[in-house]
Amino acid sequence: MQYGLGEILSLLGSLGLFLYGMKVMSDALMEVAGDKMRQILASMTSNRLFAVFTGFLITSVIQSSSATTLMVVSFANASLLTLFESIGVIMGANIGTTVTAWLITLLGFKVNIGAIALPLVALGFVFTFSKKKKVNQWGRFIVGFAILFIGLQFLKEAVPDIGSNPEVLAFLAKYTQSGFWSVLLFLLIGTLLTIIIQSSSATMALTLVMCHEGWIPFDMAAAMILGENIGTTITANLAALIANYHAKRTAMAHLIFNVIGVIWAILLFNPILNAIDWFITREGGTSAFTSATAIPVALSVFHTAFNVSNTFLLIWFVPIIVKIVEKLVPEKIDPEKEIDQPMYLTKADLKYPQTGIAALLKESTRLFEKSAYKAIAHGIHVHREDIQSDKKVKAIIKGKEEIEVDLDQLYYLKIKSIYSKIVEYATLLQSKYELDKNLIAVIRNILIANRHIVAVVKAMKPIHMNLSKYMDSDNPYVKKEYDKLRKIIIKVMRIIKDLQQSENPLSFKGKMDKLRDRADKSDVIMNGSINQLIRENRITNEMATSLMNDSATVIQMVKGLISIAELLYITKDSILQESKLPEQLEFEEGILSPEERGQVG
Repeated sequence: MQYGLGEILSLLGSLGLFLYGMKVMSDALMEVAGDKMRQILASMTSNRLFAVFTGFLITSVIQSSSATTLMVVSFANASLLTLFESIGVIMGANIGTTVTAWLITLLGFKVNIGAIALPLVALGFVFTFSKKKKVNQWGRFIVGFAILFIGLQFLKEAVPDIGSNPEVLAFLAKYTQSGFWSVLLFLLIGTLLTIIIQSSSATMALTLVMCHEGWIPFDMAAAMILGENIGTTITANLAALIANYHAKRTAMAHLIFNVIGVIWAILLFNPILNAIDWFITREGGTSAFTSATAIPVALSVFHTAFNVSNTFLLIWFVPIIVKIVEKLVPEKIDPEKEIDQPMYLTKADLKYPQTGIAALLKESTRLFEKSAYKAIAHGIHVHREDIQSDKKVKAIIKGKEEIEVDLDQLYYLKIKSIYSKIVEYATLLQSKYELDKNLIAVIRNILIANRHIVAVVKAMKPIHMNLSKYMDSDNPYVKKEYDKLRKIIIKVMRIIKDLQQSENPLSFKGKMDKLRDRADKSDVIMNGSINQLIRENRITNEMATSLMNDSATVIQMVKGLISIAELLYITKDSILQESKLPEQLEFEEGILSPEERGQVG
C-alpha cells in the first residue's frame, strides 16, 4: 500500500480542519451563550446532582468538555466554586462530551452531511455580515459546524481503504491479538493521542473513522476511548499549573475521577463489551464484533454508558475524593506579596467577567482587612487584636499606649499602588467585555468601596495627630471627648468584624442603616456638648476647634466604613449612595469617580 508523506499530511490536514471547525463552533457558542453558561455555573451547583446537571448542560451546549473544565478551573481559582462543587460539574462534563460522539456517529456516518456542508458555509457566511452580534455569532457557529463535518469527510477519505489493502490488517493484527496487553496498549495510544491533539472530540472522531474503515476492532477502539478519558484531563491540569491550590485540586480531582473510572472499566472490560453488544443486537442489529459499520454506534453507546455509570458510581464518594485531593494537593497560603503588589489581580482571572469581578472583590477586601484596618486601628492608638478581641471597649480605651504609625508612608506604600491596580484592572475588565448593566454596577460598587477605603485612611491622619496630642492631656474634658471618638470607631469596626464572619450578611443591613442614622447624633455640635464645654470654659478655643473638626471627620469616616461594609459584604450587586468626606480630607490627586478611566497617579 502506498501511503507516503503526502497522504500523512492529508490525514493531518483533515484532522486540523475538523479541529478548526470544532473550535469555531465552540467559540461562537461561547460568545452567544457563554455568559449565561457562566451564570448557570456560578449559581446551579448547590448540590451534587445540580452540579452534575450543570456540567452536562454546559458541555452539551458549547460542545467542548475542555472548555467546561477550563471554566471550572478558572472559577475554582477565583473561589467562585468549591472543590466539592467543581467535582460534580466535571462529572457532568464527562457525560456532556458524549453528545459530540453521537453527533459524529449519527450525522457523520448515517447522513451525507457533506452534500449540504458547503451550502451551510454559504448561509453562515451571510450571517457573519450582520451588525447584530448574536446573528453574527450564529453565522460563525453554522460555518464551524459545516467545517467540522467537511473535515470529518476528508478524514474518512484520507484513511486508506482496508478492502483494497488487506496487508494493513496483517500489520495491525500483531498489536490487537495480545489479549489484555493489547487493551493496555490501545488505552495508552488513546491517552497519548488526546494529549497531543488536545481534544478528546477529535481523538474520538479519528477512532470512529478508523473503526468504520475497518482499521481496528471494536474492543481496541473501546480501549482507546478509555484512554481518551484520561488524556482529556491533561488540559485542565496544564491550565492549573499557574493557578492557586484551589484550581490544582480541581484539576487533580478530574484526573482521579477519570482514572478510577478507567480502572474499574478495564477490570470489567469484556463483560461490559458483551453487554454493549447484546444491547446493540437485541432488536436484530448487527454485532460490532463482526461488522465494522456497526462499531461507531456501539462505541457511542459504550462511551455514554461508561461516563454515566462512572458518574452514578462515584457521585456518592465525592467527599472521599475531596479528602484524597486535599491530601495530594495541600493548602498553600500565598505569602504576603511586596507591599505595592496586588495578590489576586491576575491575567488568568480576566478570562471571564465573573472571575475578574471576583478577583476585584477579593483584592478590595484584602486591602480593607489588611492595610486599611491597620491604618484605622493604629490611627486611634489601638492594636488590631484588641478590636477583634472580647475586651470591653472601656478597657481598651483606658490603655494609654501611644502607637506610632506613619500614615503617609502606609498610604503611599501599601494602599495607593493597590488602589491604582484595582482601578486599572476594573478598566481593563470593562473594556474587554460588553458587560450588562448589573455587572457594570457591581464593578462600580467595588470602585466606590475602594474610594471610601482610600478616603478613610487619608482622613485618619489629623485624627491620629490630635489623639497623640490630647489622649494623655491634663485636661480631662478634651481627653474624654477624644475617647468617645475612639469608642465610636472601635464599635463600628467590631460590627464590621461580626458582619465579615456572618453566614447571613444581609441580616446586618438594618443594623448598618441604624448605625448611619445615629452617626450624626454623635457630632459634638449636634449633641450640644461642644457648646456646653466652651460656655463653661472647660476647654480652650484651640481644643474646641480641633474637636469640632475631628468629630465631623470621624462621623464621615463612620459613614464611609458603613458604605464599605455594605458594598463589599452585604449588597455587592446594588448601587448604594456613597457618603462624601470633607473636601480638605480628600487626597491630593482627587478621588476618581467610578466612571473615570485610567490609573491613579
